[in-house]
Amino acid sequence: MRIDYSKKFIKQLKKAPISVKNNFQKRLQTFSKNKKDPVLNNHKLKGKLKGFRSINITGDYRAIFKELDNGDLIFFFMLGTHSELYQ
Repeated sequence: MRIDYSKKFIKQLKKAPISVKNNFQKRLQTFSKNKKDPVLNNHKLKGKLKGFRSINITGDYRAIFKELDNGDLIFFFMLGTHSELYQ
């Protein structure tokens, strides 16, 4: 499994608080080992984000991604708080 990031995601991660950056690294390790680990709350999205998935980074921060190439590529698109992403 390869992991890649959009320019927007990288920009959002750089602007995020240090605690979010640290938690993202921890969650990414968990995700790499087991995408369905309950701590991630990995779930499909609906509405305008249909086709994307989300994982929890902190209580309020989420990372939005899409599985491409039959799941061989994970592409992270956006990072932000629940209200920023789902407005």
